[in-house]
Amino acid sequence: MQTYPLRSISLEEAQQRQFSLVDMITKHFRGEELLALGDLGVVKGLNKPHYTKKIEGVLAEFFGVEKAMLVRGAGTGALRFGFMTFLKPGDKILVHDAPIYPTSKTSLEFMGAVPVYVDFHNREEIKRVMGQNQDLEGVLIQHTRQKMDDYYDLGETIEIIRSIHPSLTIITDDNYAAMKVERIGTQAGADLATFSLFKLLGPEGIGVILGRADLISKIEQLNYSGGSQVQGYEALEALRGLIYAPVMLAIQANVNEQLVSILNAGAVQGVRKAYLANAQSKVLLVEFSEPIAEEVLQRANELGAAPHPVGAESKYEFVPMFYRVSGTFLEADPTLAKRMIRINPLRSGADTIIRILKSSISQATEGRQ
Repeated sequence: MQTYPLRSISLEEAQQRQFSLVDMITKHFRGEELLALGDLGVVKGLNKPHYTKKIEGVLAEFFGVEKAMLVRGAGTGALRFGFMTFLKPGDKILVHDAPIYPTSKTSLEFMGAVPVYVDFHNREEIKRVMGQNQDLEGVLIQHTRQKMDDYYDLGETIEIIRSIHPSLTIITDDNYAAMKVERIGTQAGADLATFSLFKLLGPEGIGVILGRADLISKIEQLNYSGGSQVQGYEALEALRGLIYAPVMLAIQANVNEQLVSILNAGAVQGVRKAYLANAQSKVLLVEFSEPIAEEVLQRANELGAAPHPVGAESKYEFVPMFYRVSGTFLEADPTLAKRMIRINPLRSGADTIIRILKSSISQATEGRQ
């Protein structure tokens, strides 16, 4: 089995990203404003809080796009609003030939959109399928992996699609990639990029959509009511989380690299193989020599590992997460449920994870005897 994880930015690159964001903030805010909690309501002329508008300006400049908008519903909400800007019931949208992330699939189904599947790894197949579907209205590209052996490059895939149909609307799901990798979708040529700020140490339920001003203006028209607005204090909390996220995520990536080396060197009896994969977050996949995955997860919970996600990488999660492999991976290969788990280090170090893993395997194996 071969995996192709996305390249994480280095710790030094992450520091520079933090510094760049803070520098940009100082160009948009007075110092005293950043020591407040933000405003509320629908300000006349803006129809949203001043702070929310200013932070959207920071995000647009930071990511190099025409417009940014904070929305409710986290990454799922951002993606749904993005779909609504260019899709109508019955419209076709090009997607990768793999299980679609469940919330994305639900959104497309409820909108009545028709997925057209194509292997994003195959340039000629993309040309053929797009040629057979001249009535396509858009493209959805998930930045992270939908199958363990996915390896398509986001930028190259966008370039291929643009060479065939330059004006086709491309939207990317950048959850678990933003602030971890060099470029997100809009920086690689997509029209819209979406992701959850809850997964970047922000508040619950807040997402962001970045990209073309004409499309995002449609979303603002859909969210004109006061109750739809992201309030100033929420926008500030999201911005604070985004500042700290890149360095934290780079440290997490380093721990993952350490773990895959340690485990594949045979440090833990019962581990057959360890892999790095974006499933959806970049995590450690641990394959066991015996079908003990479910027992290991139960024991790991008792030993202090988180048994399930909150936001997968939210501000509430700091102990390592020992969890089943992702739903899309299981849909592609159901046998993984018995023989493989995923581990996200979160804020923990390699020693903590090795200790919990050794004890969990030992207890699981004894329980089978």
